[in-house]
Amino acid sequence: MQLYNTLSAKERAALLEEAGEDRLTLSFYQYAKIGNPELFRNHLFIAWNEMEVLGRIYVANEGINAQLSVPAKKFEVFKNFLDGIYFLKDVRLNIAREQDMKSFLKLKVKVRHKIVADGLNDDTFDVTNKGVHVNAERFNELIEDPNTVLVDMRNHYESEIGHFKGAVTPDVDTFRDSLPIIEEDLSEYKEDKNLVMYCTGGIRCEKASAYYKHKGFKKVFQLEGGIIEYARQVEKQGLENKFVGKNFVFDHRRGERISEDIIAHCHQCGKPCDTHVNCANEACHLLFIQCEECAEKMENCCSQECVDVVHLPYEEQKQLRSGKHNSNKIFKKGRSEKLKFKK
Repeated sequence: MQLYNTLSAKERAALLEEAGEDRLTLSFYQYAKIGNPELFRNHLFIAWNEMEVLGRIYVANEGINAQLSVPAKKFEVFKNFLDGIYFLKDVRLNIAREQDMKSFLKLKVKVRHKIVADGLNDDTFDVTNKGVHVNAERFNELIEDPNTVLVDMRNHYESEIGHFKGAVTPDVDTFRDSLPIIEEDLSEYKEDKNLVMYCTGGIRCEKASAYYKHKGFKKVFQLEGGIIEYARQVEKQGLENKFVGKNFVFDHRRGERISEDIIAHCHQCGKPCDTHVNCANEACHLLFIQCEECAEKMENCCSQECVDVVHLPYEEQKQLRSGKHNSNKIFKKGRSEKLKFKK
């Protein structure tokens, strides 16, 4: 029984290019009690591999978190499959604003301890006692209220390229880091202020809202469907868009433009830019913002040291990134002394 990918990302990209068929990039999540995540994982992989679904999916005892690329012609089949799973029937699907048939190039369904790493002991509070979900219209009303504190529950590299006007944007690397910082900074507002939170698609706010209610916050709200759904409702209903810049997304696109504002800068020269890239040196793979001019000058690398590495023979490059000690240095998110214009 095949429970793994037989094609490399490069081979898959070539096939998608040759087929030229429309695909839909979408995401969804659901908190639910899953007794046997491994068995559920296998069930999903077999079914979705047959449908030619690609993406990154995490399954845990607490639920599922999925970012996917689905063939447009098989969307109804995919939706019917989800509806056949009792806790996924009519689950909200966040359809990307900007479509790219190469947003994902492999199907990865992984079993994790949690669907979002939060560092919380869920046994200490009721994860179902969550905050009030609000739509885009109500969200706009709330954030205009002077009694509201608006908090971005995403990481620094996400909010750097786009966020809601007036939002608190914690300078954190992970969701886990943000929870205690926000609680401490806003502790004086527990009784009387509206705590309004948002994230990409809603999954982080879902857990955070229950956590903050447990910590004594009385008026907790979250943007239902996150930035993705907000942008859709704003466009469909003709509402005022209060989000500026790009929405960072976790696929090959790395971002969807919500407004024409460019609020970030190239980390190498300081020019206005909000294009995230990964350093071409695979032993670094740093995620950072780079303009086209710097990309050409620096050969898609974050530093001269990395330029020197990519000029080495492949086997030497491979050796540089081997071993656990070296691998722990890879995939950093925009934290490097080499980036002169990183805020």
